[in-house]
Amino acid sequence: MPPNQSTITNTVPLKIAIIGQSAFAVDVFHRLRQHGHIVVGVFTVPDKGKREDPLAKVAQENDVPIFKIKAWRKAGKPLPEVLDIYKNVNADLNVLPYCSQFIPMEVINYPRLKTICYHPSLLPRHRGASSINWTLICGDKTAGLTIFWADDGLDTGPILLQEKCEVAEDDTVDTLYKRFLYPVGVTAVARAVDLVADGTAPHEPQTEKGATYDPMLNKPELQKIDWNKTGLEIHNFIRGMDSVPGATCRIRIPGEPDFQEVFLFGSSIWKGSKPSGNEIDIEGADLGLIHEDGLLISGHDGVLVNVKRVKIGGRMKLAAVLDQVTKQVTVELTQEEKTQIDSIRDIWESILNCEIEEDTDFFASGAGSMDVVRLVEEVKDLVKIEELENEDVFMSPVFSEFSLNVILKKRGGTGKQEVEFRAVEVEANGMKLRFPCQLFINGEFVDADGGKTLGTVNPSNEEIICQVQCASPKDVNKAVAAAKKAFESGEWSKISARERGQLLYKLADLMHQHREELATIESIDSGAVYTLALKTHVGMSIETWRYFAGWTDKIQGTTIPVSHARPNKNLSFTKKEPIGVCGLITPWNYPLMMLSWKMAACLAAGNTVVIKPAQVCPLTALKFAELSVKAGIPPGVINVLPGTGSVAGQAIASHPDVRKLGFTGSTEIGQVIMKSCAESNLKKVSLELGGKSPLVIFSDCDLDKAVRLGMQSVFFNKGENCIAAGRLFVEESIHDEFVRRVVQETKKINIGDPLNRSTSHGPQNHLAHLKKLLEYVEIGVKEGAKLEYGGKRLSRPGYFLQPTIFTGVEDHMFIAKEESFGPVMVISTFSNGDIDGVLRRANATEYGLASGVFTKDLSKALRFAEKVEAGTVFVNTYNKTDVAAPFGGFKQSGFGKDLGQEALSEYLKTKCVTIEY
Repeated sequence: MPPNQSTITNTVPLKIAIIGQSAFAVDVFHRLRQHGHIVVGVFTVPDKGKREDPLAKVAQENDVPIFKIKAWRKAGKPLPEVLDIYKNVNADLNVLPYCSQFIPMEVINYPRLKTICYHPSLLPRHRGASSINWTLICGDKTAGLTIFWADDGLDTGPILLQEKCEVAEDDTVDTLYKRFLYPVGVTAVARAVDLVADGTAPHEPQTEKGATYDPMLNKPELQKIDWNKTGLEIHNFIRGMDSVPGATCRIRIPGEPDFQEVFLFGSSIWKGSKPSGNEIDIEGADLGLIHEDGLLISGHDGVLVNVKRVKIGGRMKLAAVLDQVTKQVTVELTQEEKTQIDSIRDIWESILNCEIEEDTDFFASGAGSMDVVRLVEEVKDLVKIEELENEDVFMSPVFSEFSLNVILKKRGGTGKQEVEFRAVEVEANGMKLRFPCQLFINGEFVDADGGKTLGTVNPSNEEIICQVQCASPKDVNKAVAAAKKAFESGEWSKISARERGQLLYKLADLMHQHREELATIESIDSGAVYTLALKTHVGMSIETWRYFAGWTDKIQGTTIPVSHARPNKNLSFTKKEPIGVCGLITPWNYPLMMLSWKMAACLAAGNTVVIKPAQVCPLTALKFAELSVKAGIPPGVINVLPGTGSVAGQAIASHPDVRKLGFTGSTEIGQVIMKSCAESNLKKVSLELGGKSPLVIFSDCDLDKAVRLGMQSVFFNKGENCIAAGRLFVEESIHDEFVRRVVQETKKINIGDPLNRSTSHGPQNHLAHLKKLLEYVEIGVKEGAKLEYGGKRLSRPGYFLQPTIFTGVEDHMFIAKEESFGPVMVISTFSNGDIDGVLRRANATEYGLASGVFTKDLSKALRFAEKVEAGTVFVNTYNKTDVAAPFGGFKQSGFGKDLGQEALSEYLKTKCVTIEY
């Protein structure tokens, strides 16, 4: 026996001549050798140009004689030279696993054990070359394969063995071949050879009862749909022609004057009610309706059939966008992805045996259906993806399109269409900005229903930047429907947790690449100082996405020991599962960062999202949406709806298909949100609301540090900071010195253009907020607090307010109890050594978001941290948040956490599974 051939049966080895071609023949070759048989010769077709058949290649690799026969006979007689070549291999048995050539009877009958053939139907039904197609076209409930003894008829020889399978309602040629006819066929051929070797192979004559000979479907007239058939018959015809050659009809494409020949693929019986959509003219048909899931047609009996894909002018496209012009997506590739594309190019070259350019067409270069199978399998092995099908080759036959589609599938998206939008172009900060101004729904930027817009204003000069589309309840319905579909059946639902993490890492990388642009947009839209926007607004956003990208494949349940139901045993375990469609409503103080804090955890957990960014500054959220497409996030996963809280926000909060709502904003609106969530569908809620965070400064502190960080605790991000120190309690003995230093340092703060690198304090976010702050200062003065500094609007364009310092603030005053959400420092004093008293005063509020203490006494600091009623406690620091540390408040500051591992729990549900065995 030749080397590397192992015997796994007790069968006497036979000398086999394999006559045929294709990947199927390759697997038969390997299986016969595994069974101990000796392949003494391979007879296959000549090379097509530089393309060698796979069977020839594998024979050469295994040192098996190979003969590439152009023709076996001439004028009806075998060619003597070919016959001599064949006889010299001295085979015991010919095996024809798949053969497109006519083999003379002189070859068929020459071996002592004659010849066996594989045929993909249950003979005598469906004799001929298109047997699989006709099995489906005829609506057969059972399909199968036959191994028969070759004779001088056409698929009429005695039957050796047969294998059967049930035909599923939506089986196609591809699915039937892949799940049964190919794998079971390889095994059946090998088993048949074993039976021949044992002398036990049956010779059952074929009956002519029920026999059919079906024509080869290579003529255009045989490929046309007969609209007089029933819906089921039309469905069977389309799936029987899928994916080669294709069922044809004539359609008038919108915008085109004449009917065009269109091939239909991917049919199924439509079992729902007739959907809404756009009617299209199909010659001879009663119905043509383009809708979001395909093209709906009907038979003469009114039964509806849905078609998923169409081919026009040799190019495949989704039937749902038959009436749209599609463009290929442009994405930014990683170095690893570029290397994978180079490897895909090598596979194309090995199949086509020609140099592969970006515009090389797989089929125009001579590839056939078996080459499609080979390409798909080799690429799946290369990039380790399962979601690659033969139809992907037909949909994207050009190399650049195919390779990009593979990369997008690896990322988890389909990326069939390029995202387009009506761009706003602005020059600022020495760069040209370009960003969307429309709603982002299901991977596309679209105008709002009704076309209502809202102006967004640059707070540093009070000029309108652009008009942004304003979402309506109908837009919310569309976005939620897209998110639900993406969660339940889209690409997002199919990818692994690790692949999900890779997409989020890619998104973070793109945000990093565009960080200066994002920071500039954030600055002109919200008034954030550019340097702070770059470091915090954008910088921490990127860190957040990277942090939660790392969590995606570490979300796991537990096994639980439970009492057994004797005599059986039980196993209980928990699963952490995504909730579904999540609604997010974010504030205006950190537009991109608040989006990231919530959405990164939400997507890491596997949910989909509909977010309403702040009405007054939605631009970075829309730029983020654009980047999400470039990252390969599938359509429907992220939906961004600029609009008002009373309309769009309320519609999200009360929507029955939204299962979780994350909100950051005022306590008053949080109460409305919570009520809506309860009354609609009792959706899960997390709320990060108002605050009046106390900062206690003891006399034993590092005073220089307390002054510096005390100022930051109030004036950071021009006071528009949810955890800002709303009230400072300064121990009596250091009060005057503390105030003197704070006033002195505050006067040095550089107020001005937020894009200027020397600016440290920018404008307030919007005019209404500035007016509220001026009223807040006025109330403080009227109630008797001492205005030490500031409190006035600057006499220049823009919403600029001087940093403000109040002293002598008593507990009953309005400014002692209510949040300013601006650059207003409220200072009270407390008696020396009165720790209990200052703790009581610090806790005498309905808020409990954050707190801080400055002291060198560790015991005092720990006592404060234990007793203060706040979700975050800073000791000898302030504003020190981190993506890994949970963030959230107590009491009327809300509940639930952003950031850290705990944030994931807000977007997960726990399922307990108990098994008895």
